[in-house]
Amino acid sequence: MTRIVLGIESSCDETGVGLVRLHENGAVELLADEVASSVEQHARFGGVVPEVASRAHLEAMVPTATRAFETAGLALSDVDAIAVTAGPGLAGALLVGVSAAKAYSAALGVPLYGVNHLAGHIAVDTLQHGPLPKPCLALLVSGGHTQLLRVDDVASAITELGSTVDDAAGEAYDKVARVLGLPYPGGPPIDKAAAGGDPRAIAFPRGMTGPRDAKFDFSFSGLKTAVARWVEAAERRGEEIPVGDVAASFQEAVADVLTAKAVRAATEAGIGTMVISGGVAANSRLSALAAERCAAAGIELRVPRPRLCTDNGAMIAALGAHVLAAGRKPSSLDISANPALPVGVVTV
Repeated sequence: MTRIVLGIESSCDETGVGLVRLHENGAVELLADEVASSVEQHARFGGVVPEVASRAHLEAMVPTATRAFETAGLALSDVDAIAVTAGPGLAGALLVGVSAAKAYSAALGVPLYGVNHLAGHIAVDTLQHGPLPKPCLALLVSGGHTQLLRVDDVASAITELGSTVDDAAGEAYDKVARVLGLPYPGGPPIDKAAAGGDPRAIAFPRGMTGPRDAKFDFSFSGLKTAVARWVEAAERRGEEIPVGDVAASFQEAVADVLTAKAVRAATEAGIGTMVISGGVAANSRLSALAAERCAAAGIELRVPRPRLCTDNGAMIAALGAHVLAAGRKPSSLDISANPALPVGVVTV
């Protein structure tokens, strides 16, 4: 007997609705992945405006769900369980998704699972590469999160090994893009500009890599500031800013630290598989350097395709399917959103 799981994601500026089929053998099959993004509404502000995001989710939720069911060729009555992002994320945005999931759950009479957004970024890899080895190491890199995680069971046992102490990697990309006059969000424009630059042109600092620094934590605030100061100094001298070189050198500093710490963590723990996910996982230099260093260390590298790396409903549906297969207790209909939900809490 197979079961259909509906996933709803609304933690930031993407309204995601996904549908998956959980097979008897535990395999999870993607049936639909529809996303409505409000990124253009935030672009003029240079970052996500919470109230704007919340209103966009309200407008997009039902149309996005409708498209997902049409894509999958399913009806609401086919759904056996519902998973929704309960945190972490923006409070108002999360509440829109949680409220929608509660309504669907009550109307259909099916169990509701409030799940962790970060665990969803790990679970989504199973839609492309199959079951996760136990244990595996996850490097989660996005606009709001940069974490190294030990995953013993994606449905119940995730342990944080390290995280950023200030800016997330994706946040640093956005801020550096603004300094260089590139559009928001900054990841894709910097990646594109870096393709024409020299990553060795400027020796930008590698944060949290000194002997007294926490082994697996990250810091990108100093790097972001170093880029801004370098650009300001060049402008004072009346020089034209070599955008390609700055972008490539910045990107190399980020990828260098992320991959070095991730490979070291996996090696020291004797873990043979690494998953990289989150929006920044789509960055070309990060994936290339990770592949190079993982190969040298004998570590299998798994990176979901770019569409699955960014926030989406498919990742929440996938996590919901794993939680359902594990026999976890459903959430009650009085659950609320938790903007600061820790990564170790997979379900609420």
